[in-house]
Amino acid sequence: MNDNTFLYRQIYPEFTQFDRQDQQVRPTSQAFLPSTSDGKLSVYDGDQITAEASWFHYTDVLKLASCGVAAFTVSECKAIDLPVIPDGIPYPEHISVDFTGLSSRSQRAIRAKLLRAAAIARGWQFRPAIV
Repeated sequence: MNDNTFLYRQIYPEFTQFDRQDQQVRPTSQAFLPSTSDGKLSVYDGDQITAEASWFHYTDVLKLASCGVAAFTVSECKAIDLPVIPDGIPYPEHISVDFTGLSSRSQRAIRAKLLRAAAIARGWQFRPAIV
């Protein structure tokens, strides 16, 4: 893993919105907030797995819902003081983006919006043909 490594985030269908201006479906910032009580955002290590393979793992193996894969980089996390932890748990390609050092909900929301902006600028990394 290096600064340019893509970190793939699965986007729940509920965490998308339709952008009328460019007629595209976009992830909301909620998709980039940690959803678990541990304060860490789960992502896939792009050096170990492709966006498409991560989507299939997430939906077929883990049996979870995803309408597509967004990405941001390790350096984009570092730039906003979010540690990136290659923990390999519960699967080898797992990485945690650590929000626990942020003391307020607003600080977490600001970081989530910045990750969202980076992912939107990059575009979807994988979307299934039928969502």
